[in-house]
Amino acid sequence: MQLLQPRQIDILDIARKEGRVEVENLASQFEVTPQTIRKDLNELCDMEKLQRVHGGAIFPSNTVNLAYQSRRDMASEGKVRIAQAVAELVPNNSSVILNIGTTTEQVAYALRHHLGLMAITNNLNVALILSEAENVEVVITGGMVRKSDRGIVGAAAVDLIRQFKVDFAIIGASAIDEEGELLDFDYREVRVAQAIIEQARRKILVADQMKFQRRAPVQIGRLADIDYFVTDAPPPKKIERLCRESNVELIIAG
Repeated sequence: MQLLQPRQIDILDIARKEGRVEVENLASQFEVTPQTIRKDLNELCDMEKLQRVHGGAIFPSNTVNLAYQSRRDMASEGKVRIAQAVAELVPNNSSVILNIGTTTEQVAYALRHHLGLMAITNNLNVALILSEAENVEVVITGGMVRKSDRGIVGAAAVDLIRQFKVDFAIIGASAIDEEGELLDFDYREVRVAQAIIEQARRKILVADQMKFQRRAPVQIGRLADIDYFVTDAPPPKKIERLCRESNVELIIAG
């Protein structure tokens, strides 16, 4: 069994806390070359302690979601581009439901200048963002507030959502596997997301490229259930093919 070097132990600890590590940041922090860090990361990935991604590595959690602030920081520029593309899809005088997620929060920022918008959400962060918009009416679900991300989950949230039939559902997911399954970590959140999909005439999936490199245990639905898939980089070829076969409009933002 290969023993970890002290620096590799420290790198693992950082990845566990923050969800992701970057080559350049680690090289600066440990005062070594990027090549040395890449070697460390490759060895950690060979031992299946990390998963390699462009520019660094992520902690391979399959059952526990990453810390909320870490998820906010990951691919943040891509999430802004995704949000801007979604805002162009949604016309004024529409109704939308947004679920929990850092990407849907960015969509909320991008929708603040819409006119005559009704927004239903189980995300306290989204509700606060949109409540500052003069021409947006905000409806928030009842239920238990999850302290980790201010998401509202449970049967009460599902019950309220089922009272609406909206123009657009804007859905985030924690992971997308190569079979086109949309995945998340909390079964209570998944039930809310499924209700959102059911109560919308058109469904928009928002997911940055990191979602193809993660795994989660609970199924929300399938890519084939979606009308628009907005992401920040070309997805794997198998996902592109699934979009074509299922008539899902793939939009690569930026």
